[in-house]
Amino acid sequence: MRGPDAVRASFHALIIGAALFAPGPLEAQTYPDKPIRLVVGFSAGGPTDLPARAIAEKLGASLGQRVVVENKVGAAGQIATQDVLSKPRDGYNLLLCTHFESINLALHKKAAYQLSDLAPISQISRYYYAVAVTNDLPAPTWEAFLAYAKANPGKLYYGSVGRGSAQEILALELGKLTGIELTGVAYKGAAQMMPDLLAGRVHVFVSPTLSVMPHYQAGKLRIVAVTSPERLAAAPDVPTVSEKGLPFVRFGWLGICAGAGTPQPMLATLNRHVAEAVKAPDYRGLIEKAGSIPLSSTPGELAKILAETYEQTAATVREFGLQQD
Repeated sequence: MRGPDAVRASFHALIIGAALFAPGPLEAQTYPDKPIRLVVGFSAGGPTDLPARAIAEKLGASLGQRVVVENKVGAAGQIATQDVLSKPRDGYNLLLCTHFESINLALHKKAAYQLSDLAPISQISRYYYAVAVTNDLPAPTWEAFLAYAKANPGKLYYGSVGRGSAQEILALELGKLTGIELTGVAYKGAAQMMPDLLAGRVHVFVSPTLSVMPHYQAGKLRIVAVTSPERLAAAPDVPTVSEKGLPFVRFGWLGICAGAGTPQPMLATLNRHVAEAVKAPDYRGLIEKAGSIPLSSTPGELAKILAETYEQTAATVREFGLQQD
């Protein structure tokens, strides 16, 4: 793992760069004068891609130029990140950045970028995690789930989307906090894992709410707890982990970033238009239906979240020996 001094220097540069963000003089009247790329590191049609396309459509309408979504799938978003960072920092190459930007740095010794290579623009949503269990498990509540898991140590399988994924990290953290022993099963993605969860071949999935909420609402699986600070509007009957006496609030997020060095007036224009897009009723409806929260932010706020996500993940990676070359 990078030395602490190097990591802190990277964070310092990122946050200082974001703090310098200001509207300044009006951007050139010609920007944008051609289509803008928004690169997404995950599959088309998935829970990351859909909000990106909704924002891209609204940005295109308000900016007067198409915002074209391109899916560059692989390596937990790293291929997309590297694609954007390899292109000109001219305001026409944007990244749907996620908490994976920070997680990948904590997991991989040889990640090809630093957080300071990014220019945060704005969040577009925040989402929490759900402890989802198969209907076949005799565990209709959080307490029943814990009791069954403790009575069957190592016999319950939890799904993850790869070594060191957010799902694995959260399952390990919850296991430590509750004293239960679960066995991990890695999949290429949630789409490959979900049929096994619904069929009872996998028992538990600590998942972003947007992946499991439709199945929960259809009665195809149970959600026994969520990691939000308060109950979610999309599932008001489901308790939070905090309600059950555990200091466990965890969230993921989606945002828009560019490469560091992108002209500040262009970043300011994008920040303003993203904030307007997030306020749109149809976008808010899309996000809230999935159990997420639509919100925008300043670049500085997003930079701080990137740094905090890294620090939190790095501690768990060290504790459970998850780091990879």
